[in-house]
This record gives sequence, C-alpha cells and structure tokens, in this order.
Amino acid sequence: MAANEGSGMDEKAHVATYTGFLNMAKWGTIATIIIVAIVVLLIAS
Repeated sequence: MAANEGSGMDEKAHVATYTGFLNMAKWGTIATIIIVAIVVLLIAS
C-alpha cells in the first residue's frame, strides 16, 4: 500500500466535510424517526 506522505490532500477540509456529513446523517435520522412516529400515531388514531 502506498504511504500517505505527499498525497496533496487537505486534511482540514476532509475533516470538516466528514463532520458535516455525520451531523447531517444524525439529524436526518432523528427527523425521520419523528416523522415516522407522527405518521404512525395519525394512522393509529
């Protein structure tokens, strides 16, 4: 495998993008659970 030396990648940008992705996935999952719960309650009533 190749070493990561001199790969030219911007680690700060990578970390920022990955953190943003994780936050969006977390809040998207929470929003989906809330919406599903509301729909289930509406159907059950």
